[in-house]
Amino acid sequence: MHSHPEDTIVALSSAPGAGARAIVRLSGPGALACASCSFTSAQPIDAGKRRCYSGNIHLPGVGASLPADLHFWPGPRTYTGQEVVELHTLSSPPLVDLLIAELLNAGARAAQPGEFTMRAFLAGKLDLTQAEAVLAVIEAGDRSELRQALAQLAGGVGRPLQELRDDLLNLLADVEAGLDFTEEDIQFVGQEALLQRLSKGLAYVVLLRKQLEQRAVSDAVFRAFLVGCPNAGKSSLFNALVQSTKALVSPEPGTTRDYLCRRIEVEGVAIELVDTAGWQAAQDGIVAQAQHLGGDQAARADLVILCLEAGQTLNDAERAMLSGNKGQEMVVVATKCDLQPAPAGLLATSAVTAAGIDELRARIAAAAKSRKQSGLAPSLSRCRHHVDASLRHLRQAHDLALNEEPAELLALEIRGTLDELGAMVGAVYTDDLLDRIFSRFCIGK
Repeated sequence: MHSHPEDTIVALSSAPGAGARAIVRLSGPGALACASCSFTSAQPIDAGKRRCYSGNIHLPGVGASLPADLHFWPGPRTYTGQEVVELHTLSSPPLVDLLIAELLNAGARAAQPGEFTMRAFLAGKLDLTQAEAVLAVIEAGDRSELRQALAQLAGGVGRPLQELRDDLLNLLADVEAGLDFTEEDIQFVGQEALLQRLSKGLAYVVLLRKQLEQRAVSDAVFRAFLVGCPNAGKSSLFNALVQSTKALVSPEPGTTRDYLCRRIEVEGVAIELVDTAGWQAAQDGIVAQAQHLGGDQAARADLVILCLEAGQTLNDAERAMLSGNKGQEMVVVATKCDLQPAPAGLLATSAVTAAGIDELRARIAAAAKSRKQSGLAPSLSRCRHHVDASLRHLRQAHDLALNEEPAELLALEIRGTLDELGAMVGAVYTDDLLDRIFSRFCIGK
């Protein structure tokens, strides 16, 4: 992404397709001038004030004007630091395409992916961790991901890093000032204060590393759990899926007392399949432990496969599972369909005839493939590398200060730490890094 930051750019910023409202966004020194070529309002537009103006959009070849609102923000107090205009009108794809074409003819150019947010970063409105959090907010798939992304967008990572960087810059200035007065008895920072400030920095970076480890996307294999009542055919289905006889099968309910795991590969995807003990009232200590262990494991499943025996009415536990599951992905299958027909709407399976086994394997593989990586994962991965490098430099600096080694070596390690911290927040960056980050954005953001 090597476009000129002073170009006026335009893009559709709302979701594409028909709807009540489309938002076309412009940013750059000519944003208002471009928009004024298509938008008219009874109220004169004041180029010095942020306001909303109601009016109409006139497009060539369209007999009637379109009702629209123009939102105007003069720079530099905007998201991009530039003049920003948004045109809000009906979300009719042909009309929106025609509007954008007219804005392009008026002097704007089409925005590239992430270009609005990249301009916000270049203008100092966001640091690099916050810019990456914008994408994570857009891509958040659940409340937990959204909460983490919003925390990072609010400066939860970048602000403490910047404070640490400022303190180390001041410390470096004190250390290097002492180098200029080596022959005089002038001490800009004492050893005790030096060690305290380096220890404070070490403590924070160690804490940040632990936070990144906790928030990082797990590389664990996709886990699919077979759950259901005793004698529902879970173990037979487990054996059919893994194509072995790992699970003991018996017509006696409660045969499976523990949970069994087997790693398989389906359509090139690694999957851990787990057979759990059937739900039943605990009769002894072993059964009670199996119930607790199986339930604890199933709570961490990526996919729950609920096994219902064909021809049997639902019991309370099965109804509760069907109605109470809200956070986990679930596939409901009918088992033993060689003996009884499956209820309407359920996937019919039989471990005896192998009916439905291939389809169930395909559904498990599809669920594993669709598991979306957190939007913050690339940000965390990038930061982790710089955090590790910062730790190395800070530990070396602390050892040098503790052993009263030459100040030149200490200054070198502090500079190395500052470079790594600067790379995390974007004070130090390359065009390749910006391309890699912002190319993941969609156009219009």
